[in-house]
Formats: sequence, C-alpha cells, structure tokens
Amino acid sequence: MKNKHPKGLLFLFFTEMWERFGYYLIIGIFVLYMIDPTSTGGLAFSDKYADDIFGTYIALTYLTPFLGGYLADRFLGYFKAIYLGGFLMGLGYIGLGFQDVTIFYASMALIIVGNGFFKPSISTLVGNLYSTEEYKANKDAGYNIFYMGINLGAFICNIVAAFMRNQYGWGAAFITAGIGMFVGLIIFFLGKKHLSDANVMKPVQEGDISLSKILGVVFLPAIICGAIGWMIPGNIFKSDSTDAFIFACIPVIIFYIRLYLKANNEDKRPLGALLAIFAVGMLFWAVFKQNGTALTRWANYYTDRQVAGTTEKALSSIYLVEEKDYQTKEVQKYDSQFQAEKDENNNPVKVQGKDVYFTNISAQKKQELESNPEKKVSLINTELFQSVNPGWIIILTPFVVGFFALLRRRGKEPSTPSKIVLGLFISSLSCLVMVAAVYFGSNGEVKVSPWWLVGTYGVITIGELCLSPMGLSIVSKLSPPRLTALMMGGFFLSISIGNKLSGVLASMWYDYENKSNFFIVNAVLLLFATGLGMLILKRLNAVMKEKGLN
Repeated sequence: MKNKHPKGLLFLFFTEMWERFGYYLIIGIFVLYMIDPTSTGGLAFSDKYADDIFGTYIALTYLTPFLGGYLADRFLGYFKAIYLGGFLMGLGYIGLGFQDVTIFYASMALIIVGNGFFKPSISTLVGNLYSTEEYKANKDAGYNIFYMGINLGAFICNIVAAFMRNQYGWGAAFITAGIGMFVGLIIFFLGKKHLSDANVMKPVQEGDISLSKILGVVFLPAIICGAIGWMIPGNIFKSDSTDAFIFACIPVIIFYIRLYLKANNEDKRPLGALLAIFAVGMLFWAVFKQNGTALTRWANYYTDRQVAGTTEKALSSIYLVEEKDYQTKEVQKYDSQFQAEKDENNNPVKVQGKDVYFTNISAQKKQELESNPEKKVSLINTELFQSVNPGWIIILTPFVVGFFALLRRRGKEPSTPSKIVLGLFISSLSCLVMVAAVYFGSNGEVKVSPWWLVGTYGVITIGELCLSPMGLSIVSKLSPPRLTALMMGGFFLSISIGNKLSGVLASMWYDYENKSNFFIVNAVLLLFATGLGMLILKRLNAVMKEKGLN
C-alpha cells in the first residue's frame, strides 16, 4: 500500500482541530463564566442553574445533527453543510461574550443549529475518504487520527482561554473561539480538491423518508413533546429544561426505531447493531461530559492549584495564573459545599472574610499565610484542567493506534465493537481514581494534589480512545451509504442524551454529603453499560463479519 491515509484527511484534521478549538474553549469556561459575578464580567447565575444550562446546551449541540445530517445527505451536500454550520457557530462563539443574557441565549442557538450541519458532515467525509480498497483497512486508524485533531484543538484552546481571560476578560476569550472557527473554514476551503471525491450525495431509494415527513412526523412532534415536558407540573428530571429535552427526544428515538423496523433485509441487522451501540454509548457520555461540571468544580474548589518557583514564573509570564492573597476583605459567601449563597432577590451574599479558595487549604499552608497575609499566591487557572484530557489524547493516540496496528499485523486485532466495550470498562476505573481522591482529601476538608485529576483523565482517555473514534468508525462501516450522515446524526443523538444526563448527574453533586458516593454511582453506571455491551457483543461481531468488516 503506497499511502496508508488519503491526503484529504490532513485538511479535515486541521478543520476539525480549529472548530473544536472554538467549541472546547467555550466548554472550558462556560460554567465559570455563568457563575462569575457581574462585577467581574460574568452572568451571576446560580451553580445549579449553570449546570442545567450547560447540560442543555451540550445536549442540544448533539441533537441537531439528526436533522442536519439528513439535510446534508439529501439536499445540501457535505461541503455546503460544513460552510453553513461553521459560519453560524463562529457568529455564536463571538456573541457569547457580550455579557447580555438575551444575546447569550441567541448565540447558543446559533451554535446549536450550526453544529447540527457541521458535525455529521465532516465526520461522514472522513469515512467517505476510506471507501476505496486502497484505504479501507485503515478506517479505524483514520478516525483515531481525526480524533487526535479534535483534541489537539481542545488542548490548545484552554491555554489560550486562560491567557485571554486573564489579560482581556471573558469577551476576548469568546471572540478568540469564533476566530478559531473561521480559520477552520479557510483550511477546509483550501483542501477542497482533495475532498471532492468524498462529497458524494447518495441516491434516494424506494421507501426512504422524505423531508416533509421528517418535519411532520419527527420535528414537529419533538417541539410539541418538548413543550409538554416543559409545562408538566413539578419536575421529573429536576428541571423544566431537562424534562423538555427528554420529552423532545422521544419522537426522534421513535424515528430511528421505525427506520430499523421498516428497513429491508440487507440494512436491518446493521441498523440494529448501530442502535444497540448508540444505547450503550449514552451512559459513557453521561459520565464523560462531567468534565465541564463536576470535575471542573473539583478542580476549582477541591484541588490545590498553587504553584511556586520556576513553574510559577513560567506560567505567570504567559498569564496562565491568577493571584490571590490571604487578607480579610469583602468576599462572596459560600456554604459548606462551595455553593454561592444568594439573598431573597437572588443577589450574592457578601461577608468579611478570606477568599473561598483558602477555605480548605492545609493547616501548614494556612499557618504560612497567616504570618504574611499580604503575600500573593499564584494559582493555576481552573480551565487549564480542561486541557488535561486532550493532552492525554495527543500523547496516547500514537500508542493506541500503534498497539492495534501491531495486533492487526498479527491477526489478533479486536473487532470495533470489542474495542467499544473495552473502552466502557476502562472508563469505569477512572471514577475509582476520584473515589481515592475524595478519601485522601478527607471528603473535601483538605485540598488534594492536581495529580488526582491528571490520573483520572489519563484513565478515562484510554477508554475514550477505544470508544469514541471507534463509534464514528463503526457508523461509517455499517450505515447504508445513503443514510451515513443520518446515522451519524443518530450517533450524535446518543451523545446528546448522554450529555443531558451528565447535567442531571452533575446537579446531584450537592445531594451527596460524601462525594465518593457521587463517583461510585458514575462507576456503577459505566460497569452496567459494560455488562450490556458484553451481552450484545456476540451479535455485533456477527454483523461485522457478515459485512466483511472488523
């Protein structure tokens, strides 16, 4: 084989890198921005409301690919869908930083719609590049490489976000995200000639569902069901927005089930296999996406972020630290679980005291600071911890790709479904690392080393590399060609529901006095998903064999 990977992959790699640069820059600072006081440029939302908004936002960004993928398959083509989606997301990223609640929500809407067009289309193009015999055997590796591009952008963005926030404020950080998106579109335009063969719209077949039917049978019922969920007295899933989202997903889920039931004999088993993988994958995303909520909160309040010496000088020189002192001053009041307290008018309660960061520092550090309260303490910006996971991906991807390539040469490479189940099990172990962190921190009484978070992200990254790019790969392998982007939308729908469930789980953080129980629940969910995966693995492998795939 002369070339292992097509030239077009390089352009898709960098397009996605810059798009994810913008997306994950937003994710890294989203909750911090929402809960930050208005006096320092934030929106002053409550912690629980911010968690709910975060979960709804990331859920909807992965729900819209259902419709966007269909339109790309049938009408727009993948090139037009990527241009349209990228433009809308770029505008949305920029709009988030205007510190206006109305513009904030409108900008989120632009990002949600834009991602619906962009995400399934670029993922489908990757698979289409490997449709020839020359490249077919390397599709899994191609998606792994593509996935590394995603995380290279995610790694860089949080460093840039911390710098821009420290130097110029929240608005500048959001504008930088928008610029990244437009850079990605330029790179995509430059690579068009290497991608033209992959931009193939598939012919419609008898029995395929029309756009009018999609809108009438799926989209409109989804809106109606969402409205019903919002208006139900009380809450089933802890908030009106969560109830509305879950209810809105019901017609979409029914659509995919009907798609399977009405499929011809050739398509039925592959579609059934994909739906099973989507269902199992939801639980992974429900846990994984807590990196922007529960784990960000752990980094902010329970992790020792102080740096000194050479490290402090290096980070300070590029504005990646924030400085605090131990002097008594007017500060925001927090309860024992670090929730900002509000008065009856929802305004922050202020008291005379120390900055909240010093609430649970070690006795030794407290003694040192008491002797010199004016001394500045340098702290790593919280959002920088969002770069740990993508950093691990950049480091580990060559090893994972190389390991499976070695097994392939020896004829022992596990099937794609087997990799996914393995990823679920490994991911469950990351939750146990956090259980240990809670134990060594005496349940939050003392801050713990940042290496606990680094270790947690390291373990779940190995699981992620076995699962997420393999999910994209298997959709490309098993989908009927004319339905590839639509099934990519189904894959992202499973991520969407998982993302929303992550918000539900994160909102339960304050219900657990002992935080180790929170992480144990997450571990149990992933072990349950692993068990389900094992039950269906034999059937999934049989379908892959029938299609002549691995």
